[in-house]
Amino acid sequence: MIIPVLIFYLAFMYKPMYGAIIAFMDYRPAKGILGSDWVGVEQFVRFFHSPYFYRLIRNTIVLSIYSLLFCFTAPILLALLLNEVKGKRFKSITQTVSYLPHFISMVVAVGMIKEFCMTDGLINDIIVFFGGERSALLQNPALYRTIYIISDIWQEVGWGSIIYLAALAGIDSERYEAAAIDGAGKFRQMIHVTIPGIMPTVTIMLILRIGSLMNMGYEKTILLYNSSTYETADIISSYIYRVGLLEQNWSYSTAIGLFNSVINCILLLAANRISKKVTETSLW
Repeated sequence: MIIPVLIFYLAFMYKPMYGAIIAFMDYRPAKGILGSDWVGVEQFVRFFHSPYFYRLIRNTIVLSIYSLLFCFTAPILLALLLNEVKGKRFKSITQTVSYLPHFISMVVAVGMIKEFCMTDGLINDIIVFFGGERSALLQNPALYRTIYIISDIWQEVGWGSIIYLAALAGIDSERYEAAAIDGAGKFRQMIHVTIPGIMPTVTIMLILRIGSLMNMGYEKTILLYNSSTYETADIISSYIYRVGLLEQNWSYSTAIGLFNSVINCILLLAANRISKKVTETSLW
């Protein structure tokens, strides 16, 4: 049963790693990998001296931190709230409704966001209702990150809560009974029983999230941003897309991607080591 999984990872994950060697070359498709000229770390130096370097790093880190603070914690909060719901029908409907956005195509989801954020869209209608003025929300760099994070929560909060609901289901009910006998109400039971019960799961998920902190998906960004919001919206992955696929600068984009992957690897190792020392929970 594991053979198809091994074949997948070998063919699509490990074999392509050989192509990362072009980050140290002036790669030309006509010459191939072996025939292209070696340039050492020239591509990396070029990126570090690029006028976009600090903007890309800043935007990627800021969006990643916002995502960690809000998009990571939202599923945990939803799982804790659903765990306290006693009505099975209401709980089932709520879970289904929260799961649905995850299955919407990214192109369709971004299309919906753009429609809502248009000058005559739903969000502007609500703003006008409360006495505000209409504006092109997606043309405003100051609002881009807010729109990105809120839409991310809308898309993934339900799906992300599944693993925490599974962890909650594994907590021994006798612990709640013992806490109730000791006089603990619902809130104290949540603080002293529920949260400690799911903390190992939360820790593992946090380590994995930190390990991909710099990997903000380019799909949503390139569909959502525009030239007027580059100052706050342009991130490393979207820049790689532009210089790699649109400008066909293969070596330069590969160097940027390799740099990004190394940073993620360092973050993963550091997060795992810190977690192992502090909580005794780790990936290895």
